[in-house]
Amino acid sequence: MRILVSGSLAYDRIMSFPGSFADHILPDKIHILNVCFLVDGLEEKFGGTAGNIAYCLRLLGENPTIVASAGKDFAAYEAWLRHCGLSLEGIRRVNSEFTAGAYITTDKADNQITGFNPGAMKHRAEYPVDEADPADTIAVVAPGNLEDMQDFPRRYKAKGIPCMVDPGQNIPAFSGEQLTEMLTGATYLISNDYELQMIQNSTGLTQAEIVARTGTLITTLGENGSVLRQGATETVIPACPAKDVKDPTGAGDAFRAGFIKGLSLGKTPAEAAKLGSVSAAYVVEKHGTQEHQYTWQEFCDRYAATFGPL
Repeated sequence: MRILVSGSLAYDRIMSFPGSFADHILPDKIHILNVCFLVDGLEEKFGGTAGNIAYCLRLLGENPTIVASAGKDFAAYEAWLRHCGLSLEGIRRVNSEFTAGAYITTDKADNQITGFNPGAMKHRAEYPVDEADPADTIAVVAPGNLEDMQDFPRRYKAKGIPCMVDPGQNIPAFSGEQLTEMLTGATYLISNDYELQMIQNSTGLTQAEIVARTGTLITTLGENGSVLRQGATETVIPACPAKDVKDPTGAGDAFRAGFIKGLSLGKTPAEAAKLGSVSAAYVVEKHGTQEHQYTWQEFCDRYAATFGPL
C-alpha cells in the first residue's frame, strides 16, 4: 500500500536552562521584557509531523512518501532519512529558506519557552497527489503548510483516496468553516481530547455531528488510551504501558503511524488503534521523536503482551 504523509519537517533545537525562568522575569517590568538565559548546551533532534510519522512507519516495515517542504540547511536531515531508507521524492527544496525549526528552552521546573520558525514550511509541497491510485493508497494530512492542509483533503476526497485528517496544533489558524470542510468526508479525523474541544468550539459542531460528517473519529487520551467513535458505536482502546516515561513528545505521531500500519494490514480501525498504542509507547520511553528503534518481531511481541497475538 502506498502511504502519503503530508505535514512538516523540522529541526527541534533543545536547550536546558539550569535555573528558573520566574527568577529572571520581573512582573512589574513585563511591559519592557528583556531577558537572556545562559543555557547548559544545545541538542538538535530531527522532528516535524511528517518526519515523525514516516520514521515510525519505516520501523513498522512501510515505505511512506513524505510530502513536505525543506530548506537550505536540510543536508543533515536528508542524510538521516536516507539512512532510514525513506524516500525523498515528495520533499520540495526551498533554497531561500531554512528548514522549519523549533527552539525550545526548558528550565529546571520543566517550564518551556519555545520559538518556532516555519521557514520552508511556509511554501506548499507541490506534490502531484492526484496521480495516486485510490485502490492502493492511504493519506495522512498532518499539521504543516496551511494551504496544503486545506487542499490535500479536497483532492483526496475527490479522488476517493482514504484520508486521515489531523489539524493538530494548527487548529487556531483555521476558521470554523475551513475546519468543517476539512473534516467533512474525511475517512478518519484524529486529535487529542483538548484539540477535539477546540474543533468543536471553532466549528460549533457537537461530537455527534462531527461523527456524522466523518467516517471515524479518533480521540487520543495519552496514558488513558484512545476512543474511536463510528456512528453510535464508541470503542475504548487502552494504552500500551510504557516501561519508563521520559518524554511524551511525538507519541501522537507514533500512534498515527501504528494506526496506518494496522489499516495496511487489513485491520479494523479498533484493531489498528491497538497498533497505534504500542507504537506510541516506544516514543515516550526516549527523549526525542525519532530516537527509538525496534524490529517488527519486537513490536509484535510487545503487542502480544498487551493485547494478545497480532
